[in-house]
Amino acid sequence: MSDERRNPPWSSPTYAVRAPLARWLEAQARELHERLGPYRLLDVGCGDKPYLPFFEPYVSEYVGVDVVDNPYAELKGPVEALPAEDGSFDVVLCAQVLEHCDDPARAVTELRRVTRPGGRVLASTHGVMVFHPSPGDYWRWTHAGLERLFLTNAAWSAVTVSPASGTAACLGMVTSLFIDLLAKRLHARRPAGVLVAGINRAAAGLDAHVPDLRALRPGALIANYHVAADA
Repeated sequence: MSDERRNPPWSSPTYAVRAPLARWLEAQARELHERLGPYRLLDVGCGDKPYLPFFEPYVSEYVGVDVVDNPYAELKGPVEALPAEDGSFDVVLCAQVLEHCDDPARAVTELRRVTRPGGRVLASTHGVMVFHPSPGDYWRWTHAGLERLFLTNAAWSAVTVSPASGTAACLGMVTSLFIDLLAKRLHARRPAGVLVAGINRAAAGLDAHVPDLRALRPGALIANYHVAADA
């Protein structure tokens, strides 16, 4: 599963979320090293640390925290009450966690608290996604709402919210998710994978050639957002 998150196949129903997220995090890992040198990173909601290989060449320490007992996590606690001291990390990663937490406003305050001045929070979360409790699933955002969430709950030197992919990719993802669900019930995963791959390729091509489909404008449907918040 970790390999698929870093290099998802076109046949993945959530390709529109996972592929751009992996590219973004890989680029951020390098950029932050150029800016900060070796950095201490906290991975919030770390799971099995799927993105560790992107950061491993550049970190002085990579610490995982999870809300449940997890053999991969060095720390245990929720994003709303992180078990870390103020300003103790240069980089804080919070990938696909905010939609599952009880209190996103408190979570953003905590992400900022544990980030040292001059450091950066890397967060990602959904604009559009089917219900997927893990264990809860509570929130979706527009780019404006996500920017407001960060700016009103902590002091930042800069906050940038970027769409992971465009409207065609989002529509392709929703279609692919329901194709995958139907295929599971019909025990037809292999032909469904071919169809999903075709949808994802076509959607990516359409987004690439029609700038309006990538724009944050009225009518846009965005599957996922990336947030770079500088402390």
